[in-house]
Amino acid sequence: MSAGPPVDPRGPRLSAWITTVVLAVVLATQWWPLLAAQAVVFAVGAFAGLKYAPYSLVYKYLVAPRLQPADEREDAAPLRFAQGVGFAFAAVGAIAFALGGNTVGLVATAFALAAAFLNAAFAFCLGCETYLLLRRLTPSGGRQTPA
Repeated sequence: MSAGPPVDPRGPRLSAWITTVVLAVVLATQWWPLLAAQAVVFAVGAFAGLKYAPYSLVYKYLVAPRLQPADEREDAAPLRFAQGVGFAFAAVGAIAFALGGNTVGLVATAFALAAAFLNAAFAFCLGCETYLLLRRLTPSGGRQTPA
């Protein structure tokens, strides 16, 4: 199964900025329904595909038409993995907040916020780098071996 077509790297950066704002609000307010909504956004990107992710749609329809075509493209697989990692942290945080575990909720949200901010501000996708490292650590280097 393909992770999807290569993507314009400006889209994930916009998504990271939106995510940074959302997670900063959650961190300041501890409003777990907003964190749960962000978990859904992450889940759509990770499991359905980046072309269906809400922030990707914002980029595609509202931002990209106003920009020059992208000179480069990024592989979707690391980005989808990063969305999955974000989903895990956001889900843990939302569940913790909902059950009264504010400390766990704050820590999970802070980790997700740090990763989103790194991507937004410095174009450093922590989840993507983790994906690439894990691929290198597999015996086949992430390549399929013939049967």
